[in-house]
Amino acid sequence: MNEQVRRRPDGCGRPLSEAYDTALLDLDGVVYAGGQVIAHAVESLTAARDGGMHLAYVTNNAARTPQAVAAQLTGFGLPTGPDDVITSAQAVARLIAEQVPSGARVLAIGGEGLRVALRERGLVPVDSADDDPAAVVQGYDPSLDWARLAEAAYAVQRGVPWFASNTDLTIPKERGIAPGNGALVEVVRIAAGGAPQVAGKPLPPMHRETVLRTGAQRPLVVGDRLDTDIEGAFNGGVDSLLVLTGVTTAAALLAAPPQHRPTYVDADLRGMLRPQPAVTEEDGGFSCGGWRAAAAGEALVLDGEGDPLDGLRALCAAAWTAAGEGGCGADAGKALGRLGM
Repeated sequence: MNEQVRRRPDGCGRPLSEAYDTALLDLDGVVYAGGQVIAHAVESLTAARDGGMHLAYVTNNAARTPQAVAAQLTGFGLPTGPDDVITSAQAVARLIAEQVPSGARVLAIGGEGLRVALRERGLVPVDSADDDPAAVVQGYDPSLDWARLAEAAYAVQRGVPWFASNTDLTIPKERGIAPGNGALVEVVRIAAGGAPQVAGKPLPPMHRETVLRTGAQRPLVVGDRLDTDIEGAFNGGVDSLLVLTGVTTAAALLAAPPQHRPTYVDADLRGMLRPQPAVTEEDGGFSCGGWRAAAAGEALVLDGEGDPLDGLRALCAAAWTAAGEGGCGADAGKALGRLGM
């Protein structure tokens, strides 16, 4: 087995906020969902910051400017400056600027955050495929309409280089899970063919942008998505904490392939403030807290009692070990039912 393949969540004897110097925090599904702050987020982040941890907010949402995001966080009771916010709009703007001349026109299909990021890189946002753009870029915008998507399709059909801030298919909102920028990118792909260059998590341009702007030495990625936050940490070679306040279910976590397996797992951002329990292997099974998990035939089995999160950590070890370099297909329904998950 590849030595890089994670077989279990790690333990940490110190609070994560002490073991790492910078938290690279996703926003949607971690700090807030739509306009509502997630339970325990403000208190946990305040305590981590007061203890000396640098907080940086790293989001694939390209709709708003860093100033607007910082103002929202400050309104929640988390004093934040624009320099503490890194967006996929900034990452994709840098990517475009490296490939087109300074002052080039860019067809911008997205919100104000995308347009501001392009201007910061010396590029000129335009609104039509007939404006002779050197590139077309898509970023999330909840007010986007058919006409704007059609302009992107026309430009891509003409061979204009195509970029996307990110390709998240969904985004958490107050009322549930809504279509994300990736769904809108798919609309253009269906009409025009091809595929865009993508900057956002989990791809390297976003990690590069984050490192350049934060200067983190011992970063911890904190997110709710396996396919963006956790895979982005994997690609960047840094540790990660998955919180279960967004789109990832316990079942999806157990089935995760190696690039989607987080270093740590916790219910919410309070996990930053406490040590993480170790998972130990013994007699063909895995123990954490009062729980013991193992793979038995085509199912995962769980015995014991205690904190359900410890049971989930033990199940992760059993599932990931059984799966090796693939995704675990063992039935975990009964085991997760015991945990109320």
